[in-house]
Amino acid sequence: MSYRYANAIVDPGLNTLIAPPPPSYLYNLYSWGYNAQGQLGLGNTTAYSSPMQVGSLTTWNTISNGITFFVSVKTDNTLWTWGGNANGQLGLGNRTYYSSPKQVGALTNWSLASAGYQHIAAIKTDGTLWAWGSGGAGKLGFNNTNSYSSPKQVGSLTNWKDVVASAYNTHAIKTDGTLWAWGGNYFGPLGLGNQTYYSSPKQVGSLTNWKSLAAGYENVLAIKTDGTLWSWGYNSSGELGQNNTTNYSSPKQIGALTTWASIALKRNTSLAIKTNGSLWSWGQNNNGQLGLGNITYYSSPKQIGSLTNWLTVATQYFSSAAIKIDGTLWTWGQNQVGQLGLSNTTSYSSPKQVGSATTWQKISVGEYFMSALG
Repeated sequence: MSYRYANAIVDPGLNTLIAPPPPSYLYNLYSWGYNAQGQLGLGNTTAYSSPMQVGSLTTWNTISNGITFFVSVKTDNTLWTWGGNANGQLGLGNRTYYSSPKQVGALTNWSLASAGYQHIAAIKTDGTLWAWGSGGAGKLGFNNTNSYSSPKQVGSLTNWKDVVASAYNTHAIKTDGTLWAWGGNYFGPLGLGNQTYYSSPKQVGSLTNWKSLAAGYENVLAIKTDGTLWSWGYNSSGELGQNNTTNYSSPKQIGALTTWASIALKRNTSLAIKTNGSLWSWGQNNNGQLGLGNITYYSSPKQIGSLTNWLTVATQYFSSAAIKIDGTLWTWGQNQVGQLGLSNTTSYSSPKQVGSATTWQKISVGEYFMSALG
């Protein structure tokens, strides 16, 4: 899973954003929005319409929100979860809900973790792949549809690099640049040219130049190492960016540009940032989540404003968020429970700044709630 940082520099010759190594200072964790299952990690189930700090620790490193739960890896490579746990997705060996962070086991070799809608997939520092939670449609990769309430290793390989858990499936990239997928495949989101479900990893084509991934309910966005953008799966709202609403069961390139840098996709809304720092969106827009000042659906990428200082972006369930190079945080879309963090419940169809802080680094969006590091 790739991250870009708010203290990035710009190469004026290439007009390209450059993300340096992770900064040496530590992160505070903040969350806000809907909280019925304790997913904000604040020790209660109270909703908040502005960012609230989760404890006092400054050792948070990666963040990922599921529908009603949260997973994070700290700087010491320990793994933590909290929130809803109906399918054992917190990995704590039970199905108890927790409203404050709980450590998953005692290991200190977790590298990254991705929260799907009811499951988690994670990679350790040794390159092994692990999964737990709901196993419906075979999305855990264990050759079955069983659910597990504690981490279980997927196969025995040690060359996994990145993984993205979504609603009904899981996608991953190996260190050799190959792409793999498994789980539900009703609309072809596995990219295998069919609609067959697979309960163990299957390679998508034979290419070795896949770089990064984003996945929605039944659709996928991906960037290759050459900067091209690809999509496949469900496309009812034009979220695949192909200028139509046709479903595709194998990867299809979006346009011909080679300047795509980062992507976000959840449900039927897609967002992306180019190497020049411009922000783009397409797909479902019934709540203004595309940030284009309207509620019109678009089936091909549209630029959000004219600024070229966007750094990272996230979206989920009709709300979106992004961080600029200057470390400011911006949100837009649906806001009925304060999930935009703007101290109100007003929805907005264009980006609005959250407070005045300039220290935001990473953002993750859940269903009606958000979390950020800064």
